Amino acid sequence: MGIELGRIGIWQHESVFTPDLARELEELGYGAIWLGGSPDGDLVKAEELLDATKTIKVATGIVNIWKDDAATVAESYKRIEAKHPGRFLLGIGAGHREHTAEFKKPYAALVEYLDALDAAGVPVEGRVLAALGPKVIKLAGDRTAGAHPYLMTPEHTRQAREILGDGPLLAPEQKVVLEADPAKAREIGRPGVKFYLSLVNYTNSLRKLGFTDEDLAGEGSDKLIDALAVHGDAETVARGVTAHLEAGADHVNIQVLNQDPLPVYRALAAILL
Repeated sequence: MGIELGRIGIWQHESVFTPDLARELEELGYGAIWLGGSPDGDLVKAEELLDATKTIKVATGIVNIWKDDAATVAESYKRIEAKHPGRFLLGIGAGHREHTAEFKKPYAALVEYLDALDAAGVPVEGRVLAALGPKVIKLAGDRTAGAHPYLMTPEHTRQAREILGDGPLLAPEQKVVLEADPAKAREIGRPGVKFYLSLVNYTNSLRKLGFTDEDLAGEGSDKLIDALAVHGDAETVARGVTAHLEAGADHVNIQVLNQDPLPVYRALAAILL
């Protein structure tokens, strides 16, 4: 499976992470930091966080193949791997198809990008692929260390494990809101979900999981928000996270939607780690 990430990591937009926060997450016992928001191909942010810590792993979630060419990313990977061997995982993906003018089909583009990473010497075990549908999940298992699904349920995790089989890494993201009042929790969680309801790769995958057009309309139904942004007290949220592990995930990366995520990191660490 390559790099050992531990059972639980933290996924946030890369702008959230500072060296001080990275050190605290390491001290709390989290296994990995996932840099969201299409981090630049120079991977400077990842290097900064690795420089500031000793053992925690850093992964990208994800470098967008439409934004950064494989040659640039490969050189950045090799620079970081030489400096911090075994602590960096390169997550790549096709991003949001609606947000690029490229004509090339995403699957073909992913294969071409992986070919270029091969040619540049980025090892299979050093990279993972953002994957939602069966075809790309299988590609992730065949050509990378494994799959990094985003905005999916434990049922999707179960299906992804069946496709991957034993061995490849399965590291889904899970949004959480530490808030016991359901109405307040949905108010916090809904903005973090509704953006994706205009993106066909997500809505297609969510329909396959049983969500209806009504669930996906507008800002999303309460049922949808409850499933995709797990909320409640710390024990309830922790159960929502471990549901992915029970469904076959090796590692779950938590995205906290509360305005101040640090108390949530601390509360969940006390239960999960």
